[in-house]
Amino acid sequence: MEHSYRFFSNRDCTYFPCHKTSKADEFNCLFCFCPLYFFDECGGNYRILESGVKDCTTCLIPHVPKGYDHVVGKIKERLVGVRREGKKED
Repeated sequence: MEHSYRFFSNRDCTYFPCHKTSKADEFNCLFCFCPLYFFDECGGNYRILESGVKDCTTCLIPHVPKGYDHVVGKIKERLVGVRREGKKED
């Protein structure tokens, strides 16, 4: 399958699917723990709880077909920003 590295489904997982969805066949488990969790601007549908914890239970971005592109794109954006900040310090 072309681009098979972009999708993984673990139907044997106790928590599958870990978010409510009507499209379980398209549910991607690749980013089981979202790499954007610690990003302030992740682009996802989240809320901050009173305790200060980021609650992503209503966000499906990492689990949908185009989610891979979104996650990788945000990581690239962040790396560019870090590089720019590093050059400013030189």
